[in-house]
Amino acid sequence: MPKQHSSAIDPTDVTFLRVSPKLTTVRLISGAIGALIFLAITSAPLILKLTGVWAGYPAWLAWAAPAFVVLVAAWSMILIPRQVRAIGYAERNEDLLIRGGIMFHRVMVVPYGRMQYVDVTMGPLERAFGLSTIHLHTASPGTNAELNGLPAAEAARLREQLSARGEAKLAGL
Repeated sequence: MPKQHSSAIDPTDVTFLRVSPKLTTVRLISGAIGALIFLAITSAPLILKLTGVWAGYPAWLAWAAPAFVVLVAAWSMILIPRQVRAIGYAERNEDLLIRGGIMFHRVMVVPYGRMQYVDVTMGPLERAFGLSTIHLHTASPGTNAELNGLPAAEAARLREQLSARGEAKLAGL
């Protein structure tokens, strides 16, 4: 897989692997579903005003609420492909690096010896696209991490690899 654009906080000697580009489609679909639900809720006063049921409701507010939802949804949809391209991970000898973020770059280091268990989940939409999410649980709740958008086979491989490395580090203590 190609190396991602590096930021100032990325280690220089590490090549980050990207998650599946299918994650973009999954996030666009789930974002559209959420936006449609919010649009339906915020459009109710507009529909009631236009049908005369709620004639006293301010017209500007009846139009502004759904318009705001549409603008926020459009902005979110525009950002999703770039957000997905920013997600990456790298396996090193002692730890797993997970990076993400467009405006606020983040690189999380999860030491193998601190992992208590590794969880793989697939929601219905992820399952339809053959993707999984890995959850890394450590002793400290602040360092729990997740990696979305992995192909199911890669998630299974990574789960086994991380579990084995974590057990080996714990056995060495």
